Amino acid sequence: KTLFFSGLTAMEKKLAEYKCNTNEAIQLKLVRFPEDLEDENTTFNPEYSHQVFGDDEVAFGYKGLKIILYYIAGNLSTLFRIEYTSKVNEKFDCVEADDVESKIREIIPPGFCANTDDFVSLLEKEVNFKPFGMLLHTYSIHNEEAGEDITYQIYKADMTCPGFREYHERLQTFLMWFIETASFIDVDDERWNYFLVFEKYNKDGATLFATVGYMTVYNYYVYPDKTRPRVSQMLILPPFQGEGHGAQLLETVHRYYMSSPTVLDITAEDPSENYVKLRDFVLVKLCQDLLCFSPVKLMQGFSQEMVTEAQQKLKINKQHTRRVYEILRLRATNMGDAEQSRSYRLDVKRRLIGPYKKKQRELAKMRRCLRPEEMTNQLNQIDLNLQREQLEESFQQLVSDYRRVLERLAQA
Repeated sequence: KTLFFSGLTAMEKKLAEYKCNTNEAIQLKLVRFPEDLEDENTTFNPEYSHQVFGDDEVAFGYKGLKIILYYIAGNLSTLFRIEYTSKVNEKFDCVEADDVESKIREIIPPGFCANTDDFVSLLEKEVNFKPFGMLLHTYSIHNEEAGEDITYQIYKADMTCPGFREYHERLQTFLMWFIETASFIDVDDERWNYFLVFEKYNKDGATLFATVGYMTVYNYYVYPDKTRPRVSQMLILPPFQGEGHGAQLLETVHRYYMSSPTVLDITAEDPSENYVKLRDFVLVKLCQDLLCFSPVKLMQGFSQEMVTEAQQKLKINKQHTRRVYEILRLRATNMGDAEQSRSYRLDVKRRLIGPYKKKQRELAKMRRCLRPEEMTNQLNQIDLNLQREQLEESFQQLVSDYRRVLERLAQA
C-alpha cells in the first residue's frame, strides 16, 4: 500500500508540473506599431478565463504555456498562436493534454493570423480603418506620460455598417476575459444598439483610430408606443481603464436616448458594483442642476416632482432617481449638525428597511398558519438587534459609496 501511495504522489507531482493557470498563460495585446509585439509593457492578461477553461482556470498538459492573442488596435484583426516548452506525451499512462487550441477557436472568429509576418503586413493596412456609424461625441483627456491631450470619439453603430458585423465578432471576444458572466448576443436582433469608443492617434503623419471600449444596449418595447433601453454589456479595455472613458460613454449614451421622445427610461441588466458606482456618478452629474434637486427641496425629502422631472428630462427611472436624491441630499446636509444628520439617517434607513418590513409581513402571515413550536424557529432567524446592526452597516457602506461619488463630482 505504502509503495502504491508514494508512487501516486510522484506521478501527481510530475503531472502538477504540467498545469498552467490560464489567466497567466493568455497574453493579450492591442498593437499599433510593430515594436509593440516585443514590448512586454503592452501585454495584459484576462481577469477571468473560467468560461473557456472551467472553474479552476487551469490548462493541463503543458509546461511554459503561452496563449498568444494579439489584436491590431483599430480593426482588431487577430494573431492567435500557442507556445510551450514541453507537452505531456504517451509516456504518461492514459493522460492527454487539453486541446487548448479548439477551446480558443470556439470563441474567436475564423480568419485570424497564425504567424507574426501575416499579422505585421495587416498592420500596415490599418491606416485605412475608420470608425463605424455615426459620431456622437468627441472629448479629450490629458495624458501625463505623453505630455499632451489625447482625443477620443464615441460612435453609434449598427449591423448595416459595412464590416461592422465581423469587427463586432472580434471585439466581443474580450467579454469572456473581463466580464464574469459574459455571453455573446444575438446580432441578428435589430433591437441592439452599439456604442463604440475610439482613440485618435498619429502614425507616420496619418491619423489612425484605436478601439477603447464599447457598450451594447437592448431596446425593450413598452406598451403602447415606448421603448426602455437596457444596458447589457459595457467594457473599457484594460489599457484604458481608470481614465474616465466609462463615464464619458455612459453619459453620451444617456444623452443620445434623452433626445428621443419614445424612450421611457434607461435601465441596466444585472449591473456590477463598479457599474452602479459609475452610474451614480453620471446620473448625479446630469441631475444636480435640475430645479427639483435644489438644496431647499432636497431637505424636504424625496418627492414625486423629482421622479417626474428626472424621468421626463433625463430618462432616469424612479429607483435610480431615489439614489441620486440620497447622494445630493448628503452633499446638502451638514453631517456635523446632530439634527440634520439624524434626519438624513432616518430618511435613508426608511428606504433600506423596506426588505426587512416585507419579511416581517411574511412572518405575520406564517404566524396565522404555523403551530407555535414551528414559529419560534422562524422567529429566531430574525433577531431585531441583528437587524439593527445590519441596517447600520448597510447605511455606513452606502454613505461611504456616496461620498466617493461626491469627491469625484467635485473633481469633474
